[in-house]
Amino acid sequence: MDILYEFNDNLMEQVEDHFFRYLIDKINWKQRMLAIKGPRGSGKTTLMLQYMRYRLKRPKEEMLYVTADHYWFYTHNLVETADTFYKNGGRYLFIDEVHKYPGWSGELKNIYDGYPKLRVVFSSSSALDIYKGEADLSRRVISYELPGLSFREFLVLQGFSMLETYTWNDMLKHHREMSSAVLKQLQPLPWFKKYLRYGYLPVFNEGEADDVPLRLGQVINTVIEADLASIEGYNAGTAFKIKKLLGVLAESVPFKPNIASLARKLDVSRETIYAWLRYLENARLLNLLMAEGKGVSVLQKPEKLYLENANLAYALKATPDIGSIRETFLLNQLRNLQFPVTLPASGDFVVNGVYVEVGGKSKTAQQVKKGNRYLVAADDIEYGVGTKVPLWLFGMMY
Repeated sequence: MDILYEFNDNLMEQVEDHFFRYLIDKINWKQRMLAIKGPRGSGKTTLMLQYMRYRLKRPKEEMLYVTADHYWFYTHNLVETADTFYKNGGRYLFIDEVHKYPGWSGELKNIYDGYPKLRVVFSSSSALDIYKGEADLSRRVISYELPGLSFREFLVLQGFSMLETYTWNDMLKHHREMSSAVLKQLQPLPWFKKYLRYGYLPVFNEGEADDVPLRLGQVINTVIEADLASIEGYNAGTAFKIKKLLGVLAESVPFKPNIASLARKLDVSRETIYAWLRYLENARLLNLLMAEGKGVSVLQKPEKLYLENANLAYALKATPDIGSIRETFLLNQLRNLQFPVTLPASGDFVVNGVYVEVGGKSKTAQQVKKGNRYLVAADDIEYGVGTKVPLWLFGMMY
């Protein structure tokens, strides 16, 4: 296994400690087996390597990082690798991109049952595969979601290191004080525009900002052509139609779907459209918004469809609508915090019983004011007043 240890050592030497994703402090690392899932490029690999180098505090021989597509696994399997590692003193095994290893969930189950003193952390960019795998690993694995960067994390990466994380209750009661604290360090509006355009995934820090839309286009292609390929009956024709579906949605998000019309346009059944929308949501390319007071089922029509984050809008369309960008941003940040968000009869969103209207600096509460608890999330303002809160401030919650 010398090749794996050498690979591990090379990567560990490269990882730095100037920036940690917020999730590193939220994970219960004492679990025997845990999964880290999330969109491609969100920083899962770096998170694991940083934890190993800077947080785990164990002897070098007790830790090993591998990636499931390493050529070592052309002739060796996961159980055999874990066995050899364990017998040589290994106690912490980190497996990246686990969905690229055929039959991964079954072998992880065997590792869990056969080596009770071995702790395993694994990651995957393929939402579909990891959800299937979790069924095999039920009661054995705890899952965590690593979303893209919040606006706060984007600012930290830009060098503004002393920025607090605020809660939803802070937003309701103390937003002027929160704005004041941020404004002592920076003017948020120019940075917010940059974040909406290219700052959601840490890859923007690896090259030119202008290259981010191209990189995101490559991510979209990989998700549709590779990550979803395990769907039964999936082929090149399916991938083409799903790309076409995403293109149709991108032209007019937030999109109120006519499922029958989409099915006719793509020459598939209504049930297939429902399934594809769910796949795209699991793959973190879409956010589906249900109506207030309605349950969630696989065949229930979403009331509105959004791209998962604002950067995707710039990757798929040269000049996306700014109103759409604002709503996409707010829904994205709330969903990343796992808040229950639904579509009200009037207004844009309902969050924890609070009605939210999103717009520019002149936006009013007219649509949501009628006897409800409400907020106006207004763009292009540094400070809010009363129930009007700066839109950028909602990006400071993780």
